[in-house]
Amino acid sequence: MIKIEELVHNYVNTNCDFDKEIILTNFFHSDWEADILSINNEGFSHEIEIKLSKSDFKNDFKKKYTNQKTGEKFLKHDKIGCGDYICNSFSFLLPMGMVDHEMIPEHCGIIEFYHDEDNWETAFYKIREPKMIHQDSYWKLCDKGQFMRNMARSLLVKKFELKGKKEELIFKNPFDIKNKK
Repeated sequence: MIKIEELVHNYVNTNCDFDKEIILTNFFHSDWEADILSINNEGFSHEIEIKLSKSDFKNDFKKKYTNQKTGEKFLKHDKIGCGDYICNSFSFLLPMGMVDHEMIPEHCGIIEFYHDEDNWETAFYKIREPKMIHQDSYWKLCDKGQFMRNMARSLLVKKFELKGKKEELIFKNPFDIKNKK
């Protein structure tokens, strides 16, 4: 079976245009993590949620969101379906034939993949385009400066993690450094 990191790599490299989109993986936004998040030049965003098993797919419909102002709890897909969501569109990326398309809400796009283990090739098929949930730019709903600072911090952390795997590096806890100032 293909590993999720390999699947993401294959999808991003065959279906995304880095000259026209910001592409992020495992990116936390709103109240959960996007497996793949793309934001185009116009500021329209698309979240792609990867599900490799039926149980993982079913659990996605049990995830809850708590409104910070009212304390009310909503199911994730109720929040997405009613347009109270930061992204403009949402899709599932699933193994071919894993889920009956009728089980997937109409607002969700469907992308299926087939992984040929013998030739180590993965093909992607857009079964259904996602519906536009709302017309607001991602940048209208998200502070672009804060977004860029978070990306820069994440890049720095990843750089040190990779460097630390090759060399023995000892860093002070950044929270201890901030507390001493």
